[in-house]
Amino acid sequence: MRASQDQLIRRRGRRRVFAAGFLAVALAFTAACTDGDGGKPSSWHGGSESPAPKAAATISEPAADAKDVPASTGITFTTKDAVKTAVELKDAAGKAVEGALAADGKTWLPTGTLEYGTSYTATVTATGDDDRPATATSTFTTMAKPDNQVRVSSFLGDNQVVGVGMPLIVKFSRDIPEDYRDDVQRRMTVTSTPAQEGIWHWVSPTEIRYRPKVFWKTGSKVSYRVRAGGLPMGEGWYGSADLSVDIKIGPSVIMTVDNKTKRMTVTRNGAVIKTIPVSLGKKSTPSSSGTMVVIEKLRKTVFDTFEELGPEEGYRTKIDFAQRLTWGGEFIHAAPWSEGQQGSVNVSHGCVNVSMANGNWLFNNTQVGDPITVKGTETKLKNGNGWTDWNMSWDEYVKGSALPYEPPADPDTAPTPDGAGTPSPTPTA
Repeated sequence: MRASQDQLIRRRGRRRVFAAGFLAVALAFTAACTDGDGGKPSSWHGGSESPAPKAAATISEPAADAKDVPASTGITFTTKDAVKTAVELKDAAGKAVEGALAADGKTWLPTGTLEYGTSYTATVTATGDDDRPATATSTFTTMAKPDNQVRVSSFLGDNQVVGVGMPLIVKFSRDIPEDYRDDVQRRMTVTSTPAQEGIWHWVSPTEIRYRPKVFWKTGSKVSYRVRAGGLPMGEGWYGSADLSVDIKIGPSVIMTVDNKTKRMTVTRNGAVIKTIPVSLGKKSTPSSSGTMVVIEKLRKTVFDTFEELGPEEGYRTKIDFAQRLTWGGEFIHAAPWSEGQQGSVNVSHGCVNVSMANGNWLFNNTQVGDPITVKGTETKLKNGNGWTDWNMSWDEYVKGSALPYEPPADPDTAPTPDGAGTPSPTPTA
């Protein structure tokens, strides 16, 4: 009985299939010949899948579902055949995070440090010339706030006006291992208006400086930023916070001292504004030849060298209008006791001696960051003895970068405070 029922079901099934097939053929024939508007040709629509987008996108970092991601993370991605790419990062509540592409064009960086212990979703959308978008997503969770944090500080503070030779100086509270310096440097940006070519240079494991290829242009506005918050800095240490500083470059005041003539020539924006008689270091304590920068200005101070030179040669002297040039103790300063020798004989302990009147004038017409070049003395300036960034050629300076140097295609149009300086050693007069 069960066998007969099965046969009957199969026969009925075949009849249904045959009938349906006949109906489909009839419908197809009718549809090909006429439509409801009087027999005009028609065709089927929507019967096939849409073609795949030409473009493609992939997120390589952070990986999907990654945990303990540094709060400094960027979104690293690749695209193929894309004419337009958009990157979006949102927290778990759907709030968008601001950010922008890094200089390499392959990484999108948040404007600030991400929140610790928080879930985020990154979306990269690539659109090809077919106008069809392709997307890639990655949801990840940032690490808990670390205990070991490296403080980042700047020698300069916001809105300071400095000289055309002023290097940008950033210090770290802990040594940055060599294999982490390139990552740190990638998170350091400088923008100047007008644009000027320049580069970062590591002077020590805890200090990095930036200078343009030539002196800053007068009136430039310079902004520099270190996106250090949450950034891995080696051996389980992370940057404590981001740093951002805006400064302005003052007039171009440049001092040049020639030992042969015993004269200082002062120019302002390219024009000579004063020539000053000087007395440099005597043969036993010569002044350094090289290009230095005014580090600090002291209206009144005391030079005390007894600890360094001992009771026989040491001295304690009140000084007016002092401008530090080196950590070793070379200054420009007023020296009324040597006014009779200024312009003819070197009698100082390495400093640039000028008269009281000229010291006053210089003090009122210079600022921190103004460069001074001394020529023709018996000893050369040692790099590192002060802000000697301009005592190196551009090729030498570039070697101090942890990243390969790539000159801009058109540097004239392409864009490019609580730190303390090195402890002051004993000054000389």
